[in-house]
Amino acid sequence: MSVKQISIFLENKPGKMCEMTNVLADNKINMRGLSLAETDGFGIVRVIVDDVYEATTVLKDAGYVNKLTSVVIVEIPDVPGGLNQVLKVFDTAQINLEYMYALSAETASDQAYMVIRVSDHKAAEAALTKAGIRVVTQEEIAAL
Repeated sequence: MSVKQISIFLENKPGKMCEMTNVLADNKINMRGLSLAETDGFGIVRVIVDDVYEATTVLKDAGYVNKLTSVVIVEIPDVPGGLNQVLKVFDTAQINLEYMYALSAETASDQAYMVIRVSDHKAAEAALTKAGIRVVTQEEIAAL
């Protein structure tokens, strides 16, 4: 049930992010979520897209080094304490949280979406489902 995230390695120089997003835009790839982390000389862009296969193909063809990673995307109530409910599940199940970021989604509901990288995505999905927290699928991401 996990979702595939694309990690793209970019030089940390002006215009490099724009060049990469041009490749996605020119190929009509829609980004649903994005995180940018910089390191010395390079940045790591993590994206959730509507079409993973097409995105990785066009990025590779354009010369971008990229990697697929499994992440968990959860739907949480968009209210104070909504995220805390998810974090309590991880705490109880002793699942290590590596990083997370928000996902953009246009829905009629009052839900928020978080992309979460954990040490064990299968255990995380099972614990979340048991706690009544909905885990979003790759197919749902494409349809958002």
